[in-house]
Parts: sequence; C-alpha cells; structure tokens
Amino acid sequence: MQEFVLQLQDINKYFGKNHVIHDVELNIPKGSFVTFLGPSGCGKTTLLRMIAGFYEPDGGQILLNGRRIDKMPPYQRNTAMVFQEYALFPHMNVYDNVAYGLKVKKLPADEVKAKVEKALGLMQLVGMDKRFPNQLSGGQQQRVAVARAMVMDPEALLLDEPLSNLDAKLRETVRVELRQIQQQMGLTTIYVTHDQSEALSMSDLIVVMRNGIIHQTGTAQEIYFEPKTPFVADFIGTTNLLKVKGLGDRKVQYGDAVIGTHIDVNAGQDYSVSVRPECLHLSKQAVPGQVNVQGTITEKMFLGEKVRYFVKDKLGKGWIVDIFDPGKILLDGEVYIYFPQEKAWVIEGVDAAAKVIPAVC
Repeated sequence: MQEFVLQLQDINKYFGKNHVIHDVELNIPKGSFVTFLGPSGCGKTTLLRMIAGFYEPDGGQILLNGRRIDKMPPYQRNTAMVFQEYALFPHMNVYDNVAYGLKVKKLPADEVKAKVEKALGLMQLVGMDKRFPNQLSGGQQQRVAVARAMVMDPEALLLDEPLSNLDAKLRETVRVELRQIQQQMGLTTIYVTHDQSEALSMSDLIVVMRNGIIHQTGTAQEIYFEPKTPFVADFIGTTNLLKVKGLGDRKVQYGDAVIGTHIDVNAGQDYSVSVRPECLHLSKQAVPGQVNVQGTITEKMFLGEKVRYFVKDKLGKGWIVDIFDPGKILLDGEVYIYFPQEKAWVIEGVDAAAKVIPAVC
C-alpha cells in the first residue's frame, strides 16, 4: 500500500470574495518529487504557502504523515521552504546561514556542525562556509538556501520557483543537481514552477492547475501524451488541438478524416483531439493506412535538428508539424499531414472549462 506523506483534503481558499483554491484533493507519496505547474495566478504558490503555514485554508484540512497541520504555525509543521528570493541573511556567512535553524532549535554544537558540513557537502559548497551571500553567485546562493532547508530534516521540502532568478544554462545545471540530491536523500519535495521543461524533467508527479482548480495529476508522460482536459493539452508543450465530432463505435470525425479513439464516444457529441507536432508527417500524396488531412504549407522554420512547418488545412485550421532530420530539401505548397490514429488523443470537451478529472494521486 502506498504511503502518503502529505494529504490535502477538500482545500478551499478565499481572498476577500475571490475564490482562489477550489476543493483541492491531493495525496503526495513519500519520497516523491511533485511539481505544481500552471500559469501565473493559477493558485500554485497559494497552495504551497498553505502547506507551509503562511496562509490558512478557509475549508478542508492538511495532513502531514497523518498529523493535521493546517491550524499549526509554520515552525511546528516540520516543513522547510525555499523562497524565490532565497531570503539569505546578508550579515551571516554561509555556515551561519545554514546553521541558523538548528541553533534556534538549540541543538548541541557538535550536532549542528555535523549536519551543516553534510549539507554543504551535498550542495557542493565545501570551502565556501566563510563567504557571505554578496560574495556568491546566484547558483551558489540558491544552493545555500536549499542547504539551509534540508539541514532541518523536514518531512516535506517546499520550493517556490527557486531557479527563476538564474540564467538558462545555470538553471538547467542546478535542477539536475537538485533532483539528484532529492533522490539520494529520498526527500519528499513539492516544487512550484510555471516552467514546463522543469516540471517535465524533474518530477515524479505533476499537478497541473488553472484558476485554483487541479485539472490533472500524473507522470510527465501521462500529462504530455494523455491530457485529461483541453487546457492541459494546450498548456503542456505544443500540440494541435482539433475540434471533432463523435461518430459512435469509438470513432470521431475531423473534416473527411475518421479517427479511431481509445474511449467510447457519443454520436453527434463534440470532443477534442490532441496530436503532438513530432507525431506528424508530411507527404505530397495521401498515405494508405494513416489518418490524412490535406493542407497548404504557409510558413516553415529551419531549426537545425528539425524543420517546423505551419500548415493550414481545408477547414482553415492551422497545424504545427515538426519534421526531424529533414535534409536539405524542404517542402512547399499543398501537402498531406498524416499520422497513425493511435497518436491522436481524444479528450472530453472542447475548451479549457471542459470536464476536470478528480486530481487524487
């Protein structure tokens, strides 16, 4: 039986009359790296701050290892939070910043020293213990902030967009290191970001949010290839989102093309189909045994390893098609977009407000 470290049960939050978190149900497994992902204002940071104790829910309860914590102050919860701005003490050196929480708990000096040295080693900060924050790079400051949190042995580590202040190359390096350390320690971690590449590359589970509602919880592969709502399909990566009509008998229709589905569909009902650009191909002729959609190339971009084609079909719908290893000869004019029907993922509903799957993992 799976062990859950953190359980959010029917969580609601209001700011004045604004209902910002709606009936959130979520179970977070022990030792997992869980990412709250969504556009700005979707409620992901508000949810994280309720777990940390900086906001109190207006309904529901939060359990940490079976202990209800939503009424406790932050210092009693045994969680640790790393902020976007790091919030390091500028007048303290690296050692004292990392040791601060342990000294507040009045741990013996030798225990503090051992814990701090271990944390500095994990975060590759050995030899920097006498430096002050203004003598560190952005990546080093981020490591100090994480070390200060980890040294407290929290039951859950909470990270609020901690890499957003780093440049792109350093951000990629640090997120790999952070993930490796989390796995090495088996530390239950909740990470907030709006960066899809971070979420897809780091997470055991991704929680996709919009307007305070969880649209889907799943692995990176499930979120990317099997979105539960049109919003998730459209928000994660790039996709071609088609409005189709149910034919019954597990088939839907787009223009003249009939597509087999993985779910039962009702004849005459509208659905959405998501097809990723990398799953598509182009040909000057229709390809037997494939779903074929005729269109005209309107634009193309050579990106080295691939060419991204923009194609408008006979219904006026714009498609994005990524062709990898394209060679030197590029296509123009009228083409057929073709793909195997198993690459088309059918979704109930046709807009972002469509049916939301209960987000309990």
